[in-house]
Order: sequence, then C-alpha cells, then structure tokens
Amino acid sequence: MPKYMQLKQEIVSWINSGRYRPGDQLPSEHEISDQFGFSRQTVRQAIGELVQEGWLERTQGKGTFVSRTPASLRKTGDFKTVALITTYISEYIFPSIVRGVESTLRARGYRLLLSSTDNRKEKEKESLELMMSQTLSGLIIEPTKSAEGNPNFSYFLSLDYQHIPFVMIHEKYRDLECPTIKLDDERGGFLATEHVIKLGHRKVVGFFKSDDLQGIDRMKGFMRAFHENGVPLSPEAIVRYQTEERTLLPMERLRLLLESQQKPTAIVCYNDELAIQLLDVIRRSGLQIPRDISIVGFDDAPIAAAAEVKLTTLSHPKEEMGRTAAEMLINWIEGNASPEYKVFAPELIVRESTKRMDNV
Repeated sequence: MPKYMQLKQEIVSWINSGRYRPGDQLPSEHEISDQFGFSRQTVRQAIGELVQEGWLERTQGKGTFVSRTPASLRKTGDFKTVALITTYISEYIFPSIVRGVESTLRARGYRLLLSSTDNRKEKEKESLELMMSQTLSGLIIEPTKSAEGNPNFSYFLSLDYQHIPFVMIHEKYRDLECPTIKLDDERGGFLATEHVIKLGHRKVVGFFKSDDLQGIDRMKGFMRAFHENGVPLSPEAIVRYQTEERTLLPMERLRLLLESQQKPTAIVCYNDELAIQLLDVIRRSGLQIPRDISIVGFDDAPIAAAAEVKLTTLSHPKEEMGRTAAEMLINWIEGNASPEYKVFAPELIVRESTKRMDNV
C-alpha cells in the first residue's frame, strides 16, 4: 500500500476513535512528517485527499482541522451501503446470518460490506476503522468477546456522534444502549438442562464459553434448571473455557471426567460445534451415545442434523435474525420506524442424542 494511503488510514482512525474531534486542529505537516518519517510530499498528498473527501478542512494561515460536518452528512449521491461486522463469516451458523442480511439489503436497494473480527478485540477495532472510513448508511455488529468489556467504546461513540445508526446481534456491550436482536440464551440453557434432568439424569456436566455473554447466559440457564428442579449442583458440573481454548480444554476435561468416579451421564454444550467435538471424545472412550451418555447442543446448526448421531439441540433463527437486523436498520435509516430490542425464544429440538436413564 502506498505510504500516503497508509497515512490517510491513520488520520481517519484518529478521527473515528475520537482522538481528534470535529473542529480540532491536526499537527502540522512538518510534525506529521517527523512523526512517521514520511516526506512532506507524502503528507501533503494524504491530507489533500482527506480534504477533498470531506474529512478535513484547511484554513489559510491557521492550519488543518477535522471537519465539523458529521460523516453521515458528507455523503454524496444516493448510494446506500450497510456494513456487517461479525466474529466469523464463513464458519458455523454465520453464513446463514449473512444470507439473511444480504438478501434483505439487496431487496431494499442496499449493498453489503463484510468484515470479521475472528473474535479478537484488536481486529474489531480494525474492522470498525475500515468500515467507518467508507460512506456508510449504517452498521450491523456482533460484539467480540462481549463478556470482556468494550475497549473500542470510543468508536461506538463516534458512530453515534456522526449519526450513523448501528444495530447489534447476539448481544450488546453492557456500556452501550443500542437496538439489539438476540436469542434468549438463558432460556435455551434452561430448556436443554431441564430436558436431561427430566430424563432422569443427575450427573450432568455443562460446557460453556466464558468470554461472551451468550455463554454466560446459557450457563445461568443451566444452573437455574438444577435449582428449580431440586437437583444438587456440584462445582464439577460446570466447565468454562475461552475462545482460544475451545479446541483443547473442553476435550481434555471431558477425557478426565470419563476416567473419574464423576463420569457424567449427560452433557449440555455451549453450541453444536462443541457437541460434535465431544461426541468424538466419547466414542474414542468406547462409550455410545445415547446409550451411555446423552448430549445436547445449541443453535441447530447444519452439523446437528448431519452428524452420525443426530443432535438434540436448541433452535437458532439464523437467517431470520439476519433479516430482522437488516429490516430494523433500514427502517431506522429511512425514518420509517424506531429501533427496538428483539429477543427470539429458542425451542428444544429432540433428536437421537438423548434418552431416558434406564433405571428411571
């Protein structure tokens, strides 16, 4: 990438992050040149293009300033663009969500820009910077590791300041008030757990992610099912893991449990992806599902029905969630309706991976 383009992106990130606000004066060309080691010509070219694009304003004899006009009012023409930032794009249930968003936007005359964070806070920052450097009508955003706070808070404040509407899916950061479309994850965790309890299982272990609020809420539902059904909940009944540990820690903990006196008769999983991985651990241990162990997933992903043992799971309105988010955002952009907070109710889907205890 040419140096002047690198510098343009850096200056736009200063503005989008709130480091420099509308009306603030930028350092001089000489100071920027010294800071980055770029030639004066490179700095002059970057600033000149940002002036032409409306990000900056020059005042003769005084210097260069951040434009006082919000980005949403600097748009030219009627080219309508919505950005979608998710933790993943091509994995698990996310292609279905993207299809729902894209089909609705296309039908309403909008185009879609896609970006993924790979569930990393730093990449969320990069995605926000990238999308906010575009001429956007609005954004749909899935928070990254929503249980671990919001280090990119200033970018969301900047979106609000520039009157760029945004809607969150799956969850929202607790320090933001914004329209959100999500699943009742606590209810889902409760239904999954109560299902196996009512089948007579008492040695039930739950595996839950701890760095997103969906995982925390599903775990809360797991715990509530024990309490409301009068079943003791031991400390060993919950295994928590973070995103970076998802391919190793749950499997290793299950191997140890299967070799112990606390061997579970039922497992409740954070999602179907994890359930499929744990199915393999159980088979390798010489056990059968559901004869020896029942297992419940979550999200009704395509792999749930395609697995060797079809998974009992909780429904997830994947495409409908995408369509709803897009419709809500477009109606907000076009002034047709006020944004809202929508919660989908999950339903238990009973398949082959759970059965009643033989001695019940």
